[in-house]
Amino acid sequence: MPARDIDSESRRVLTRRDFLWLTSLSAAGFLAGCAANPVTGRSQLMLMSESEEIAIDKRHSPHQISTDYGRLQDQRLNQYIARVGRKMSPLTHRPQMPYNFQGVNATYVNAYAFPGGSIAVTRGILLKLKNEAELSALLGHELGHVNARHTAEQMSKGRLTQLLVGGLAAYAGRSGSAYGELATQLGTLGAGALLASYSRDNEREADALGMQYLVKSGYSADGMVGLMTILRDLSKSRTGAASLLFATHPMSDERYQTAVTAVNTDYRTARSQPVYRDRYMDQTARLRAIKGAVTAMQAGEKNLGQKKYAAAETDFNRALKIAPRDYAALMLMAKCQLIQKKYPQAQRYTGRAINAYPQEAQAYYLDAFAGIRNGRYEDALAKLQLYDRRLPGNPTITFYKGLAHENMQQRREAADLYYEYIRATGSNSQDSKARYARQKLVEWGYIR
Repeated sequence: MPARDIDSESRRVLTRRDFLWLTSLSAAGFLAGCAANPVTGRSQLMLMSESEEIAIDKRHSPHQISTDYGRLQDQRLNQYIARVGRKMSPLTHRPQMPYNFQGVNATYVNAYAFPGGSIAVTRGILLKLKNEAELSALLGHELGHVNARHTAEQMSKGRLTQLLVGGLAAYAGRSGSAYGELATQLGTLGAGALLASYSRDNEREADALGMQYLVKSGYSADGMVGLMTILRDLSKSRTGAASLLFATHPMSDERYQTAVTAVNTDYRTARSQPVYRDRYMDQTARLRAIKGAVTAMQAGEKNLGQKKYAAAETDFNRALKIAPRDYAALMLMAKCQLIQKKYPQAQRYTGRAINAYPQEAQAYYLDAFAGIRNGRYEDALAKLQLYDRRLPGNPTITFYKGLAHENMQQRREAADLYYEYIRATGSNSQDSKARYARQKLVEWGYIR
């Protein structure tokens, strides 16, 4: 649509206020009501259909996975994780869901599930597990969240609504940290931005379901106790790499004791089933060989968040010495340079990251951002288009395409893209990009 039509069209955009008004009506019966929980059969507040869960997953999970530096570069390990997950999913309460399982290159310690069945585990937590039964328990726990519809229930109660309606561009990052400032500047997600934060009741139910699925799949029930031991130890040490894990998955001694009791009573006979330690060690051998690099990245992320840039660079260089083509390490070093406004240096690392993992989108975006700041507008536009082909649906890319066109004196193309950005995100007064786009459209005479 031509940019000159923006004023009338922008008034028809569904704003965040409109959406919250609609959700308040839905609570009164405007959209939907209660549904039977597929696990317990009890009535559950549910304003979302199964098809909507799948659609939300399909729309948002790729962006979270990209934020976590994409699926594992180690394809053999990724295929192994998927096999373990696929062994369990037909035995769940919702076997019809389009489950998919993957490891992601992020180094923080966590696992997560989206409502339609996309489940991911990070390299940080894979290095903590000791056998396949513990991996199965971890995936089983996340399957429990999907099967009990915990994320959909939270969205029905209004949690997560504002973030998902606001989209990627409105996310402000982690307050007070260097990462948060960069996320705000880039208009990107911070780690875990789209993930649900579960209640203790949610966690208990997911643990119980995970135990069921684990044992049905032929693994020793001790796998769940092993997982709970790892989580309990991490919660007591409170390492920075595990902070997001306990923000989204609250841990308690009660969860550990419940697992121990269940294994010694209801699942006593299942303790003799295998844990497959050797198989797990074999499949994770390449990951464990670069454990030093992962540890260095975790230290670097902590220093980066605290604005200790020289120390962070030392950590990331240490990681790259061990794993020179590691996509996450290259991207973290690029971000360290971007935060310091060292744009040519940032592009050296984004270029290496693109070369190491050309299928993953995030490096193209960071390279383009640095390119715009470095005056390389045509190359930046090409990189943004490459990003869009790999990961469509991020409105911030539209804004930066507009900025590149503006700097190349291509005003009409820039105006159309700025208009498209405002339509996609709403005219949010807290979004500096939306304010900039509207200001330019007024200045150029497209709107009054």
